[in-house]
Amino acid sequence: MKLKIAVLAGDGIGPEITQQSIKILKAIGDRFDHEFEFEEAIVGAAAIDLLDNPLPEATLDLCKKSDAVLFGAIGHPKYDNNPDAKVRPEQGLLKLRKELGLYANIRPVTTYPKLIDQSPLRPERIQGADLTIFRELTGGIYFGEKSQSEDGQSATDVCTYSVVEIERMAHLAFKAAQQRRKKLTLVDKANVLETSRLWRKTVKKIAEEYQDVELDFLFVDNAAMQMILNPKQFDVILTENMFGDIISDEASVIGGSIGLLASASVGGDNAMFEPIHGSYPQATGKGIANPVASILSAAMLLDHFGLIEEGDVIRKAVATSIKLNVCTEDINKDNPYSTEKVGDFLEGLISESENNINDENLNFGQMTII
Repeated sequence: MKLKIAVLAGDGIGPEITQQSIKILKAIGDRFDHEFEFEEAIVGAAAIDLLDNPLPEATLDLCKKSDAVLFGAIGHPKYDNNPDAKVRPEQGLLKLRKELGLYANIRPVTTYPKLIDQSPLRPERIQGADLTIFRELTGGIYFGEKSQSEDGQSATDVCTYSVVEIERMAHLAFKAAQQRRKKLTLVDKANVLETSRLWRKTVKKIAEEYQDVELDFLFVDNAAMQMILNPKQFDVILTENMFGDIISDEASVIGGSIGLLASASVGGDNAMFEPIHGSYPQATGKGIANPVASILSAAMLLDHFGLIEEGDVIRKAVATSIKLNVCTEDINKDNPYSTEKVGDFLEGLISESENNINDENLNFGQMTII
């Protein structure tokens, strides 16, 4: 297979982690005889600094002409700490999602036995947790009409959803549930919000087409609590934009590090793959950022194009690296590996035809794959 991939490394640690994902995809290409063409473009704070535009037209054009987008991270403190800034890095990401029609964000959350003790939650609550969150991405309060009074004493953000926006998300989530444990939970606030009542009414109707999937409902405040008390109860979660943003970040504590969580943003004709963490500016250039979320996002890219075996090879390599504690400092605090070394190790695993590791003689200078 031949794929053209637009690389938008972005800000902060984005370039460091994305470099490792490119390395991994090249190793997959060599092993399975695929051709991946990478072309880079600027976005976010870097683009504002250069062109006063968080999403330059050339960047958008590249994304539209590519088969997929590999995204790094976006954001910078000089904009985060300035409430009066008129142009912000995040505006580029929101516009990119809208222009590419990326209406669905998919975030898998799983647990690794080696990391159970690193989660702030009790081991018995999270062991075996495995869920996927489907977040609507181009509607709701994030994209609704916004206004502020002339005197600056009040502000308004409008939340709007249509049946069509809800239907297309629901079908994706129900189909995913059919391939998993056949349970779907709609997270809303239907006791208060009219948009949530529309979500619930529409999803109930669509559920009639998926009789093999159990459907239940949770108000978002209860869902946030249940995510901590009993995350194992969830299989597929479906929710609107803002609730999904909050719930999926909360779910990151289950795995022990937000540096492990990947995501895919898909639409009718385009797809983008990115880690869920931010730009982490404090770590920029220090070689301590965890590249695994970005690398697992690359695995989701492969899945999207039907390269399931290739994606599984990456996930198996990641599981091996975690088992052997070849991890950055967010996971391995006593003897951390650098961002690049983790990438090198995973590349070495993928480049071999067998993933059996002699962990008693682990050495980067001589990869002990047998």
